[in-house]
Amino acid sequence: MKVLSVFVILTVLVAMALSAQGQMEAPKPAPELKKLDYFVGTWTVEGDMKKGPMGPGGKMTETEMVEWMDGGFFLVMHDNFKSENMGNGTGVAYMGYDTYNSLYTYDSFESTGEAEHAHGDFKNDTWTWNSEQMMGSKHMKTRFTVKTLTPTSYTFKFEMSYDGDNWLLIMDGKANKQK
Repeated sequence: MKVLSVFVILTVLVAMALSAQGQMEAPKPAPELKKLDYFVGTWTVEGDMKKGPMGPGGKMTETEMVEWMDGGFFLVMHDNFKSENMGNGTGVAYMGYDTYNSLYTYDSFESTGEAEHAHGDFKNDTWTWNSEQMMGSKHMKTRFTVKTLTPTSYTFKFEMSYDGDNWLLIMDGKANKQK
């Protein structure tokens, strides 16, 4: 009899938990994600890699196709790039918003084996993305800055620093959204 009572109580508790779970609202994308709408579309990117720790420098071109993932929590970016310095390849990246830390997120993976995990913010007309990574045996800080010019164009620069104070320009360029 005691076992039957425990079974009935457990069944009622499970039913209550399932009922409460069914009444919970599905999560909604943070309002800050609306700012990422700027990047939706197909972009043509042209960059100039500077001579330095990344190699001899040279031109880089990229086509970037950006769309919202189902649910509206993340942008998905697919790119094809050609670089005189680094070769050709493809990549995928995800941009989102971390509500707990109040910052934007960027995670990219390239066919060259590179992966980057950055956090960013948006002030006035400028996105700033920061990350840290190893370059050989040295710990590097990186900064990728996007300055919006118009609804269909922006300039960018990519910089590296060993100490976080002195920054070396690695690449700069411009992107235009295709019609």
